[in-house]
Formats: sequence, structure tokens, C-alpha cells
Amino acid sequence: MTDTSGEAAALATVRRPAHRVSPKARWVWLISAAIGWLFLLVPLGLAAALIPEAPTALRAGTIALAVAAIAFCLVMPHWRYRVHRWEVTEGAVYTRTGWLTQTSRVAPISRVQTVDSHFGPLERAFGLGTMKVTTASAHGAVEVAGLPRHQVEELVARLTTVTSRDSGDAT
Repeated sequence: MTDTSGEAAALATVRRPAHRVSPKARWVWLISAAIGWLFLLVPLGLAAALIPEAPTALRAGTIALAVAAIAFCLVMPHWRYRVHRWEVTEGAVYTRTGWLTQTSRVAPISRVQTVDSHFGPLERAFGLGTMKVTTASAHGAVEVAGLPRHQVEELVARLTTVTSRDSGDAT
């Protein structure tokens, strides 16, 4: 006799979540990456430009790093947008994140301990936010970044309602 419920559960864990994040998330990721690169490139560029005896290797390295930063900022947000997906069902929260290294997570509703929302300054500027679902997992919280603010608020309310139906301790 085969265990069809086990097979169905296994299939549910490997399926691709149905929804993409907001297209505006690409701008948030681009600006965040650019700011990070600038913290590295500005001091190097200033040193290469202002120090008269700066080695040629410093100048060449700064230029190479700037080219890599531009390539990263052009490719990463679009690639990441194609990967990032999410879905919330009555049974679980599904996510797929990353770009070079991709991670799929499934958080069963019965394991959800808290549901939070986060709206950083850059996210707020684009009307976006992050939903964070904390579980009893050692892998940490499941996050869905780059959702429209109203959708984050609706999902937090929905998950709070769904998880409150279970009187267990979510462990």
C-alpha cells in the first residue's frame, strides 16, 4: 500500500511558489547594491586619485572593481526578480529566494510562531515591505521581501488569523 499523503506532501515541498514579488523590488535591490559598492569604491577612488604616488595597481584595481560593480548592479536585480517567488496557502508558506545560490523554503502553518512586517526606508520609498514568518526551524525565519505594503499588511493579518485557529505550540 502506498502512502499518497506523503507523496503529496513531498510534491508540495518542491513545487515553485505561484507569485512574484513586486517589479519595484528590482529598484530596491539595485539601489541597495549600489550604495554598498559606493562605500567600497569611493574611498578607493579617492585614494587612487588624490595620492600622487598611488601605485598603478591601485588605480587599475579600482577601475576593475568599478566595472564589476556596474555589471553586478545591472544583472543582479533582474536575475533575483526572476527567482524570487512566494505563496501562502492554508497549509504552508512557500518561498524561493536568491540569485546565484537559490533557496526554497516551506513553512507549515502549524509551525508558525510569529508573523511580522518590516518596512525599511528604501522599501517605504517604493511602497514595499517584507513579511517575516518565524517558525520553530533552526534555519530561521521565512521572509518575503519586495511585496507591496498593502499586500504585506493583508498577509500578516491573514496568517495571524489562520495560525490562531491552531491551539498548539508551533514546535
